[in-house]
Amino acid sequence: MNNHFGDLEGKSVLITGGSKGIGRSIALAFAVLGANVTIVGRNLDALESTRKELLVKSPGSSAIQADLSDIKETRRVADMTAERYGSIDVLVNNAGINIAKPAFEVTEKDWDTVLDLNLKTAFFMCQSAGRHMQRKGGGKIINIASQMAFVGYYNRAAYCSSKGGLVQLTKALAVEWAPHKINVNAVAPTFVETEMTSGMMEDPAFMEEIRRRILFGHPSKPEDVNGAVLFLASSMSSFVTGDTIKVDGGWTAI
Repeated sequence: MNNHFGDLEGKSVLITGGSKGIGRSIALAFAVLGANVTIVGRNLDALESTRKELLVKSPGSSAIQADLSDIKETRRVADMTAERYGSIDVLVNNAGINIAKPAFEVTEKDWDTVLDLNLKTAFFMCQSAGRHMQRKGGGKIINIASQMAFVGYYNRAAYCSSKGGLVQLTKALAVEWAPHKINVNAVAPTFVETEMTSGMMEDPAFMEEIRRRILFGHPSKPEDVNGAVLFLASSMSSFVTGDTIKVDGGWTAI
């Protein structure tokens, strides 16, 4: 791995939602490669726990407590990271939420909560980090979307809408920011075994659905997402922009 992603050593990597689940796994993968990782989250205990893990692998790593649903916080987080490390080389937009409800039961508050964090916050985080990348002559932005950007699913009207919008946002920013040498791409995982999905994974009917739809017959683990993110962050993907890599075990192939 070090041979393929050696150029990530010493890079400044900012990861939202980086203290748990997919974000934590991605953060640790960057830290192993010697990147200076900054994780962002709301839960101070989870942040501190993951920060300690990161420091073992990369002493330059740090954590910032922030509620990114407050758009002003996106600029504060980006500015703090750039000030500490001199740049933001990679942004991984991982913070997200799902409120699973039948469409007839979704409230305006539910809709706004999901769309605001998954799409609105993602855009302004791109904007805030992108300004620093523009000044430094380039960078990599990786948005964590979902297979639900490409297929529909029960009780996820707001979630599917937010992730579909994130894939389109990825394309729009890639087009606009290519002259600034900012690559903008996305990764679209399937259902991943995390704290957020643990309740669903205990449902036998849901697990049977997983086994039927995912070609490998089981949900993915957080580390299954790492490779696609590292590829998009490294120089190996220098000619890739505006694209989305599906890490869905073949769900959308059928």
